[in-house]
Order: sequence, then C-alpha cells, then structure tokens
Amino acid sequence: MNYESATFDNDGRLALPGGGETRSNRLWWIVGAVAVVLIALAAWFVFGTKKPEVKHVEQLPNVTVAVPGSKLVPRVISATGSLAARREMPVGVAGEGGLVTRVLVEPGQWVGAGQVLATVDRSVQTQTAASLAAQINVARADAAIAQSELDRAKQLVDRGFISKADLERRTATRDAALARVKVSQAALGEQSARNGRLDIRAPAAGLVLTRDVEPGQIVSSGSGTLFRMAKGGEMEMRAALSEADLIGLGVGVRAKVTPVGGTQSFAGEVWQVSPIIDAQTRQGIARIALSYNPALRPGGFAAAEITSGAATSPQLPESAVLSDDRGNFVYIIGKGDKIERRDVKVGAVTDSGVAIASGLSGTERVVLSAGAFLNPGQKVAPVVANTKG
Repeated sequence: MNYESATFDNDGRLALPGGGETRSNRLWWIVGAVAVVLIALAAWFVFGTKKPEVKHVEQLPNVTVAVPGSKLVPRVISATGSLAARREMPVGVAGEGGLVTRVLVEPGQWVGAGQVLATVDRSVQTQTAASLAAQINVARADAAIAQSELDRAKQLVDRGFISKADLERRTATRDAALARVKVSQAALGEQSARNGRLDIRAPAAGLVLTRDVEPGQIVSSGSGTLFRMAKGGEMEMRAALSEADLIGLGVGVRAKVTPVGGTQSFAGEVWQVSPIIDAQTRQGIARIALSYNPALRPGGFAAAEITSGAATSPQLPESAVLSDDRGNFVYIIGKGDKIERRDVKVGAVTDSGVAIASGLSGTERVVLSAGAFLNPGQKVAPVVANTKG
C-alpha cells in the first residue's frame, strides 16, 4: 500500500480505498459476537449446569445375633448356707463328776466308740468300791455258816433232836445270807458303774470338733458340753432355699458344694428336705450330706449347686444377658431391624450358658454381644452367628 497517496477523513482515520471503513466495522461486529458467545458459555458453565446431588449413605453397625431355640437344660438350683456336722454329738459328764485329771484328745482327732476323752479323779470312789467288795466277802462267809448249820440240822431232824420248825428257821437264815451276798454284789456293781462313768467317753466313733475342758477343772452333770463330736466325721451343708426352689426337690438329688474362699468343690446329695417353711424368711432348709474332708469346717459358709431334673428352655451365652435396676434383659432385633428390649428371668447358669426361664420363646433374633452399646429403637445390620457344632 502506498501511504503517500492515502487519504484521511476528518477524524484522522485512515480512509481505505474501496470501502475500507465498512470492513473495519464488520471486524468489530465479529469481535463483539465472539465476546458475547464466550460470555454466554461462561454463564452456562457457571449457572446453567447443576452439581450432582451427593446422597448420604447411613452406616449401620453390624450386630451379631442368634436364634437360640429351645434345649433340654438341667434344672440347677443355686443356694447358700452353712456347713455343720451331719450328726453332732455333745459330750458332757455322765456321772457325778469331780476333778479332771487328764484330757486325752484334741480337736480334729478321730476317736472310737467308748474311747476315754478325759479322766476324773476317783480316789474316794475307789475306796468305796473296796469297802463294798469286802462286804461281799462278809456276806459270803455268813452264807457259808448258815449253809453248814442247815446241813447239820437236816441230819439231826431225822433223829428227833431238832424240830422241823428249827429246820425251817435255819433254812430262812441261809436264804437271807445268800440274799445279802447278792445285795452286796449289786452294790459293788453299781459303784463300779459309777466309777466307770466318771471318765468322759465318746458315745460313738467320730471326729472331735471342740474341747472345752482342761485338767484341774471341777466338772459335774451341770457343767454342760465339754466336747463336741461329728458322728462318723460326716458333714452336711444346710442350704437355704425359697419355696419355689423346694418344689420338686427330693431326697437323693445330687449337689456340688464349694466353701466360701475356696476353689475346690465337693460332691454330695440331699438327704433331708425341710417339711416346713420359715414364716419370716419364707425359706426352707435342704440338708446336703458330705463325706469328711479337712476343707469342710463346721460353721463355715458355702455355696451349692443342686441339680434337680431338667426343663426345656432357651439358652444364651452370658454376654447376651444384661442387667440394670429393672432386672435382667436381652436385646432382640424387631421389625425394621430395630433394637428392642426384652425383660427375662434367668434360670440355671452352667458352663454351656445361661438358661432363660421366661421372657423368650426361642424364635427371636437375640443380640449376642455389644448390647451395652445399643439403645432401644436403634437400627442395626444383624449378622446371624453360626451356632452349629
């Protein structure tokens, strides 16, 4: 382009030959249209498109559940009570008493029937027995003389020297002398028996439990119990049971007794069930016979598990059963997989689990664990546990 021949308009703009001004206007229009398109695209991206809606997915806690069904569960009655000698024998003074010279046994010692437990001084009684023995000899001598006189009289009566009346008197004298011999013998036997009762003896074989006498002590029939014994060493537990637990409980039922503070259990069986109920405590006593063992100390406290029959009921692990101030309960999965509380009554607790006496039919989905972290009405994702095997 030859700028020397170019012309300019009044505003000083370059005037192109052949309509240059028109092409400039068209260029501006194109630029404006592009700008409008760009602005429209930007507005569409900003305001025209909607962000995808993000839905919140609720995370439900997984809860292990099981349907317990019903099983034949042994009826186990739990009870507490005291230990005692099955047949306790209090031993005291059987005779007139006196000064105790020796005590021959200690608590925990086994003794036989009639064995001397303590001796009492018998010096006076011994002299009395000697005197009675001497009287027997005197009576025998008198009886011998009377018998000799009677024999001679029998020989003379036939000759007429003695009348039959004299013979009868001599016979009576002889009989009286023989009677005095028997009286003296009985008196000596009585005194010997009294002397024998001075010693304190065991009425039967058994275990000495207590000793309340010492040498030098003066004892009499009013001294009370000096020794306590367990006949044959046999022990028992006197278990206190409620009226409901006593129903159906009979003699011969097996039991397991564990003294308080110990871990060793002892097998026994119920040998007597109380025929009455205490009016104040509403309890009765079941007496459980036990064999002797040094760990079974009379007067101690013990717990017992008495197995009496069996019943069909649901059984759950201990983790499934919860408790609060309202009592025992479990959580079950109700409609809509929501947690529901179900109050239950607990039965026997064994190594296999907890028997549910009432409150469950066995068809419910029961929460097995983590119940303490759940609330009634809470929705969960139940996971059925494999309870086979």
